[in-house]
Amino acid sequence: SFYTFQSLSYTIDIHAGRIVARRNFVDFAVFVSLFTQLVAGPIERASRLLPQIEKDRHLTMAQIESGVGLIVWGYVKKLFIADQVVIWVDRIFELPHPSWILLAAGALAFAIQILADFSAYTDIARGVARLLGFDLVENFKAPYLATSPSDFWRRWHISFSSWIRDYHISIPYHNRLHTGRL
Repeated sequence: SFYTFQSLSYTIDIHAGRIVARRNFVDFAVFVSLFTQLVAGPIERASRLLPQIEKDRHLTMAQIESGVGLIVWGYVKKLFIADQVVIWVDRIFELPHPSWILLAAGALAFAIQILADFSAYTDIARGVARLLGFDLVENFKAPYLATSPSDFWRRWHISFSSWIRDYHISIPYHNRLHTGRL
């Protein structure tokens, strides 16, 4: 799905005149298939990532330190938070008749587990990319500290939320019914 979203944004941005089509196939191929974030995100915009691909990159000590830091923090979240909390989540939701307190605890634990999982993958992807000289967008900004549902979606999987906002297809529902396109 990240490959699809990233490829679509490139095509839509060219059609809308926001970027020019690239003539170098290798640069385009790197953009749509940058392995570090292809599976877990973040979804990068062509206008942000292609210039990084096209320029010469020189790795600095600061990039190495921050890249390694992101990778380590991602692994800590994955191995020591998400993978440990999921054990309790599974045990609670496998109970035949859990109490409401256990269900509430399970739901809270699942919320912690899913954020730790998703943000860990993104941090690892961003860290590896940084070691290759690329700066990928931050994808999670303390979503559980949001003050409203819209604030939550601005903080949770930011690249996906902003992609949906910026690239939504604005065909009215009743027109889709008449044309057969749902």
